[in-house]
Amino acid sequence: MANHKQALKRHRQSVEAHARNIHYKSMVRTFVKKALAQQATPEAPAAVAAFRKAESVVMHAASKGVIPRKRAARKVSRLARRMHQTA
Repeated sequence: MANHKQALKRHRQSVEAHARNIHYKSMVRTFVKKALAQQATPEAPAAVAAFRKAESVVMHAASKGVIPRKRAARKVSRLARRMHQTA
């Protein structure tokens, strides 16, 4: 463990950032899963709403730097493609 004041602060910051990143990644997985579950049901408005929410959460995570932008774009693209397959 570090002993310098700056190193201790940096460690605290990294622990907080790690917890925040885990929260965002979990949210991304949850909303993508919900969108895919809605896609299986025949209710189109609910599926579209779930997709838009999932897209929003994924892009928000990318804007915060939790996941890379290209990974977010790929995730949204694949989700959109799966949503349009049944439509």
